[in-house]
Amino acid sequence: MKKAEQSEVTRGALLKAACELFTERGYADTATEDIAQRAGVTRGALYYQFRDKFGLFRAVAEDLNLHIVQKVLSAMQPDQEEQKDLWDQIVRAGTEAFLDACLDPAVQRIVLIESVAVLGWEEEQALDEKYGLGVVRGAIQALMDIGLLAPQPLEPLARLILSVEREAARYSARTDDIPTARKEMGATLERLLDGMRVRN
Repeated sequence: MKKAEQSEVTRGALLKAACELFTERGYADTATEDIAQRAGVTRGALYYQFRDKFGLFRAVAEDLNLHIVQKVLSAMQPDQEEQKDLWDQIVRAGTEAFLDACLDPAVQRIVLIESVAVLGWEEEQALDEKYGLGVVRGAIQALMDIGLLAPQPLEPLARLILSVEREAARYSARTDDIPTARKEMGATLERLLDGMRVRN
């Protein structure tokens, strides 16, 4: 195996082990020694790949954000065999996919609960800019272009909708009855977003 390939395998093993341990124990109670041991590598290899535990946590959070975005974009793709209302395709399918992706225990613990505390507000905003915000901007612009959403400033609305959806997911992650919270939040978001739709 080439050095670059070995490095990629090591990085993948560390990300997987860190994700598991951060989910099980949280950031504060996870030691780098435990991550290296679970990944089957040395601590030196961990520090070669990532500057420190903070850098590793950020990389895990970034991977999870990318996973969420991929799920949402996939759900929003039109099904060639089934003709759906474009609002349903973009808004309902996208929102449902986001909320479902946020049921993953790793997403709940790392992205929704610990990320702001560990990374800080600015780093959290940087991840939003890189991932979720772009998807929301694109969806809003598409809806305005086809006349399902009234023309209006894009940026404030995109940030507001992303914040609302993240808060809905955080609420579900922190409650004792996650399935009920997920169902109720899905219905509430649907009513809220449907109120913005332009109807002919």
